[in-house]
Amino acid sequence: MFILMVVIFVLGYLVIALEHPLKVNKAAPALLIGSLTWVAYIIGLPEILDLGFSRGWNDFLALNPSANNMEEMVDFVGHHQVYEHLAETATIIFFLLGAMTIVEIVDQHQGFKIITDRIKTTNPVRLMWTLSFLTFFMSAALDNLTTTIVMVALLRKLVGDKEQKWFLASIIVLAANAGGAWSPIGDVTTIMLWIGGQVTAINIMLKVFLPSLTTIVVPLLIITFFYPKKEVHRPLSNGKEEKAFTSHKERVFILIMGVSALLFVPVFKTLTHLPPYMGMLFGLGLMWVTTEIMHQIKPEEDKRNLTVVSILSKVDVPTVLFFLGILMAVAALSSAGHLDILAGWLDRKVGDIYVINLIIGALSSVVDNVPLVAGAMGMYEITTPEMLQAAADPVYAQFFVQDGLFWEFLAYCAGTGGSILIIGSAAGVAAMGMEKIDFIWYMKRISLLALAGYLAGGGVYWLQAQLLH
Repeated sequence: MFILMVVIFVLGYLVIALEHPLKVNKAAPALLIGSLTWVAYIIGLPEILDLGFSRGWNDFLALNPSANNMEEMVDFVGHHQVYEHLAETATIIFFLLGAMTIVEIVDQHQGFKIITDRIKTTNPVRLMWTLSFLTFFMSAALDNLTTTIVMVALLRKLVGDKEQKWFLASIIVLAANAGGAWSPIGDVTTIMLWIGGQVTAINIMLKVFLPSLTTIVVPLLIITFFYPKKEVHRPLSNGKEEKAFTSHKERVFILIMGVSALLFVPVFKTLTHLPPYMGMLFGLGLMWVTTEIMHQIKPEEDKRNLTVVSILSKVDVPTVLFFLGILMAVAALSSAGHLDILAGWLDRKVGDIYVINLIIGALSSVVDNVPLVAGAMGMYEITTPEMLQAAADPVYAQFFVQDGLFWEFLAYCAGTGGSILIIGSAAGVAAMGMEKIDFIWYMKRISLLALAGYLAGGGVYWLQAQLLH
């Protein structure tokens, strides 16, 4: 059963990777492997726990030596490990639900048009740099997936040529992933590390900003100096105008309120010491009450699409369920001890935290970065002061303290490595779906640019670490 758990995870992940050809939403296999890995674990309990790889069970047994029987094993896994991991996963799920709903409220009120309508240039280089930096900072304040969707939607109004549109949409993906990596709320993986306590908000912004900026600046410089350019032509208007249900003042107000609610989350955590999802739910509740009051006097037809009840139906629930399934599957592998075995192998065979993280980042271009980061969080514990004092190698253990070099560099690598292939990030998949970007086209024209930026940013982080430590 110990090996079967890995087989279930690998087969399920293969179905997730082949989502588009199989035409099966990735949430379905994720939920299956999230439950089946735990089923295999509970069925094979005596065999699995007797192997001695489960860190949690070993700690429990050290405190309760007489508990080594089937009844105690089932109780430990079914009423301790499952609930513990479900609670950790729920904090991420509720955070994502709150953030996605807030962003959807702003979008439905056409708040993003305040930003996007100001872009008028048709110069390809200027447009590329403008879109890239706008995306880079927007994805840090919002998140990379939402920012990509907003910016690609804008791109449709700015560029008519398909090849140019694909190219600029791909650069937006690079910028969105780079921008999400240095913000505690910019990417699911940084959210996971922040909520998990591996990093703090201020530190991740200070230490990962420069490497992330390098990741997008290097490809932009290469394109500026070595790639051919042609004038950007706007698409022909179809003569249809989207009906506006909000005034300009309402759009500005909702945009400011939405962004403020998202940016307030780290402040809320610092002031109250409560989990970040509580701050996100507070912001959502405040916006919900505000919009309900704001639209009371409007005709029913006008406010139908602006109520939060209506907006909740537009939130990407399958993506949330995907995270639930995949995180619980990784939790099962962590509980049984698989990830400790992998961590030990990486330590023995690789040993260098920079190389380990670069490998994880490169893998995230093929495998979704959520389970990779969840796996790394399960593979390595946060080193406490007591553990640091007792460590055989205090220098190596120092890498895994809160805000240690391993966790910082993991946030960078997992956030930006997925840009190497278009299927390697949620932002890339969104752009691919919206503009039907060809996988091979992206690999030929964008992958090397993304790899150059990824390695350059990694080099900047290494140099920064040597100077600061």
